[in-house]
Amino acid sequence: PQAYRESFEKFTSLVRPDGHLLLKKGAPVTPRVEGSVKIWSYSETEGDFHAENIRIGNGEIFFDFVSPKGIVNDVSLGVPVRINIENGVAAMAAAELSGATPEETRAAMHSFRGPERRFDFRIKSDRIVFIDDYAHHPNELSAAISSIKALYPSKKVTAVFQPHLYTRTRDFTAEFAESLSLADEVILLDIYPAREELIEGVTSKLIFDQIRPMEKMLCKKEDLLEVIRDKPLEVLVTFGAGDIDRLLPDIDRVLQEKYNVDI
Repeated sequence: PQAYRESFEKFTSLVRPDGHLLLKKGAPVTPRVEGSVKIWSYSETEGDFHAENIRIGNGEIFFDFVSPKGIVNDVSLGVPVRINIENGVAAMAAAELSGATPEETRAAMHSFRGPERRFDFRIKSDRIVFIDDYAHHPNELSAAISSIKALYPSKKVTAVFQPHLYTRTRDFTAEFAESLSLADEVILLDIYPAREELIEGVTSKLIFDQIRPMEKMLCKKEDLLEVIRDKPLEVLVTFGAGDIDRLLPDIDRVLQEKYNVDI
């Protein structure tokens, strides 16, 4: 919308003289900056700042950071999600323009862990990987599962999902089923109602019935630990904005004991 774009253009006018404006390449924004302000472009693969030699696999993302000053090789993303390549390029560009050294920016990218419950690696070993994510909307689920499949293309991805709200489950049944079908296996918990009253006929089974033919099961939350204990797993990911996070320490413990790994 025009007003939305204009708000960003007004924001650019606030850059102080002799400052820097870092703008995503191709963004439909016309900067309103003073003549002494330097404008730089960035994106994943183009612009003054961008990434090259992107490598994704075995739970890691590496790339080479290209800037007007040169190349920083082998940048490792602390949160290895595809969108964070471009986010990382922007962060490294801002840091470089602020005077950070290549060594400092490379170390910062590797150590960054992001917010809790966003692509949160709780266990990462050759025997078992356990990731927790707050995703509770179909688009978020699709992005997260696709990223995990790219990181572990040869491993089976088991998704545990606790739907959040009866209305959201009812309104996005088909979209949830489509997103979850990207996983290799789905364990579907009961709906977390939060503030809502029960809606007759709306249960997790609505989603379950539309998930494409694959390994899938309905599971009570109180039975999940036993299911995890008995089921062969390679990459386990828990999704949801309800109270599934209360089970995380117990899931950690079960997986540690089962696969003899440390966190």
